[in-house]
Amino acid sequence: MYTPNFDTQAFLANHWQKQPLVIKGAFAHFQDPIAPDELAGLACEEEVASRIVLTKKDNWEIIQGPIEDYAPFGEANWQLLVQAVNHWYPDVEPLVNAFRFIPDWRFDDLMVSYATPGGGVGPHIDNYDVFLLQGEGKRRWKVGAKGQYAPRGGDTHTALIDDFEPILDVVLEAGDMLYIPPGFPHRGETLETALSYSIGFRAPSQQELFSSIADHLIDTNGGNKRFTSNQEPASPGLLSVEQQQGMLALVYEILSQPAHYQTVLGQTLSQNRFELDLCEQGDNYTLEEVMGALEDGATLQRIGGLKVIRLEGDKQTRLFINGEIYAFKEADELDDKLMLLADAFSFEGEQALSLCQQQAIGQYFVWLLNSGYAYLA
Repeated sequence: MYTPNFDTQAFLANHWQKQPLVIKGAFAHFQDPIAPDELAGLACEEEVASRIVLTKKDNWEIIQGPIEDYAPFGEANWQLLVQAVNHWYPDVEPLVNAFRFIPDWRFDDLMVSYATPGGGVGPHIDNYDVFLLQGEGKRRWKVGAKGQYAPRGGDTHTALIDDFEPILDVVLEAGDMLYIPPGFPHRGETLETALSYSIGFRAPSQQELFSSIADHLIDTNGGNKRFTSNQEPASPGLLSVEQQQGMLALVYEILSQPAHYQTVLGQTLSQNRFELDLCEQGDNYTLEEVMGALEDGATLQRIGGLKVIRLEGDKQTRLFINGEIYAFKEADELDDKLMLLADAFSFEGEQALSLCQQQAIGQYFVWLLNSGYAYLA
């Protein structure tokens, strides 16, 4: 239904994380997967992250959701932004799937905006890759070159900046798309009432990685080896270069051990920033009940936004799911199946039943269901 109308491999080679790109007709005959009233309904929910951005003279005002009444905003100069729509609205899943030429661990969320004429967000810089896909209506986008830009009003806690000189100035219509790598300033303005889709991809920062490693060591009571040295400096107030380097080597020793860094990466990168729509279960499923449902034609479906990651070179037979570790027994020979379990969003028919013949996979499916990470459709 949503097939990229461009060479994804050429895009990755020539533009990904390098330069902005306008792709006219990126999706041929594009149809919006969600209607404005359905988006507004999501914004009413307490669990869903949403906000209204009001465009004012030389300024923007943000009203955090939930949003229940739009009458005060009028018919122009505002937009509604709803985060992680893919967590709450299954009909957008085919659109998300169209971007899986980029690994799941990078995927952040699908944000959908409904904007009235004049609505938009001021000039700003994001620290993540973003595809801006246009649905109904028209929006004009300007993109500037990478550089040093002053934060708006001197506020270092905002992504807003003072204006910039554009290197791209384009009007997007249905099916058109703009790709912007991290660090490029941009701003959008709505020309006609519009639905837009922001597909964001994020990578961890040094700060986030170090924080995750520290949490892991505390949780596992690891990293207790202390620094030792054979020689002390002559001056009592001096920390020698040799000792500085020795302490850094102690840190590197921890960072270079797969038992630590693989676990940290798997748990960190499989977690979602936004709340998941977990399935509420009554009584726990048994393997027999799951097998019976599959035989009757049911499909086992992962919930929207759930990340399941397999680490290449992992010495352990495990998957990382939303920050959790699902470890299979060492005796389970599943290496040829683990990537299928990580890649597939749904399991149905003969394939699902065949997988369940291996009890370890059947029990994994039971765990997914009883954890609220999957449901039988």
